[in-house]
Amino acid sequence: MKNFSAAAYVGATSEGLGHHGAPVSDPLALFTDFQWFLYRARNTVYFTSFSDQSFDKERLMSMVAMMVSLAPQLTHGFKGATPGAPLPEHLLEAITSVEEVDSFDAYPDASLSPALELFDDEKMPLFRVRAFVRRDGPDEQGRSSMILVQSAHAMMEGADSAMLTRSHSAARAPGASELAASVPWRQRLTVGLAGALSAPLHLLMGQIMAPKTAQMHFSTLVFPRARMRRVADKLGVAQRSLMFALVLYALNKGGTGFSDKKIRTAYTTLDDDRTRKGDDYFRVRVIDASFAVESDLETFIKAVDAEINAIEAKDTAHMQLVINAIFTTHRFLSRFLPFLYTQRFFRFNNDYHAVLTLVPPHRIAGRLTHGLTEPVYCGSYHPGTNLCTFVPGREYVTFNFSIRPQHAGEVKDVETLLAALDPGA
Repeated sequence: MKNFSAAAYVGATSEGLGHHGAPVSDPLALFTDFQWFLYRARNTVYFTSFSDQSFDKERLMSMVAMMVSLAPQLTHGFKGATPGAPLPEHLLEAITSVEEVDSFDAYPDASLSPALELFDDEKMPLFRVRAFVRRDGPDEQGRSSMILVQSAHAMMEGADSAMLTRSHSAARAPGASELAASVPWRQRLTVGLAGALSAPLHLLMGQIMAPKTAQMHFSTLVFPRARMRRVADKLGVAQRSLMFALVLYALNKGGTGFSDKKIRTAYTTLDDDRTRKGDDYFRVRVIDASFAVESDLETFIKAVDAEINAIEAKDTAHMQLVINAIFTTHRFLSRFLPFLYTQRFFRFNNDYHAVLTLVPPHRIAGRLTHGLTEPVYCGSYHPGTNLCTFVPGREYVTFNFSIRPQHAGEVKDVETLLAALDPGA
């Protein structure tokens, strides 16, 4: 088994990350407060794509070793971890699996799951990689296998997945003092107070309003990017606005789904200026948005586009800073009131109807992803929260849903709505 060095990551990270041969005693101590919250909430993410190559156990382990060399942050977050060092062969053996299947007709949907088993063993890395290999060789589309990567969201986000898809380094090098110092002290004080005051209310609401159970349904859709571009240009809106609106309109099913007045959402974007956000690990920025319900689809799409433009003309960093402060307060309170931080609390979604994420383009290139083919599917799971992740590639864009079962029947309506807007396709 070939090892891939991650020494550069060790040298770049903050004190306490550890050195080769020196496992850290408390792996969660290395997490930012944002990471800590996602870990405690058992949020997970996935990446999957078909391949024209076949895989056996040895080849899959070699691929995972290469992936870890490009994203060495995957080497911490579990007991006995040696951050920055290549994973030993026994761990690579444990976190990889190869399974034969007769057909890919039901995939990737059939393989998607919450992946909560990632949290079962505190001595195991917080990710798994599976290969599904077609028993009779390539199918009529040339697909020999499918690769599925499932990870704790605390370790990976969409920007990392995009970099790894291109076989580029996704290594993280936290710089806490640098980021904290970049936020003006008055703003730090304001958001800190907001977080301290909001967290107890958030905790109380979570105990009362969070669902007792959280069954979620996974499904995916695929569309040509050219089609999405054509419809957006026809309506004079951004492609992101078109995709967001299609999903919200379909799931709201004429006002009988989420609401007959306003659809309350959170959507994410990447922080172009990391020094304003204040988190040392994630680039994602959460933005709050509400969209008035419209009966006419085109009117709704244009209204969504106008609302997003209005929101992003303002300071979009403030909400993320407050969220980070809330997470900081929760982490502090959990040390003294651990019994309040139940899994039910972490199912609370702040009454959002849906959370929408457009990740950076995923363009397959390089040695790590050799043989993988479009479409590329990525998504996330948060218990109790309706999620849709949009993944653009070179030729296709995928819509990746993790939603409550009562909304599962409306997913296919997205295709019907798009066809109505583009009848000649």
